[in-house]
Amino acid sequence: MKCNVGGIDRVLRTVVGLALVGMAASNIIGVWGWIGIIPLATGLFRFCPMYSIAKINSCGKDCDDRTCCK
Repeated sequence: MKCNVGGIDRVLRTVVGLALVGMAASNIIGVWGWIGIIPLATGLFRFCPMYSIAKINSCGKDCDDRTCCK
């Protein structure tokens, strides 16, 4: 599985995911906040299945298997 989620994208996904899960856990926003697990996981694993389908790569143009996920 080649990574396709780069720097800023990764940070934003992780922060939004943590915020949603945290608010859902404390009953601030309700059950739908658990959807934050998805952006959190894609940020942590640096892979987004929807990006693969749409042929998007936010890692950069000069990214390859050895340099992207480091």
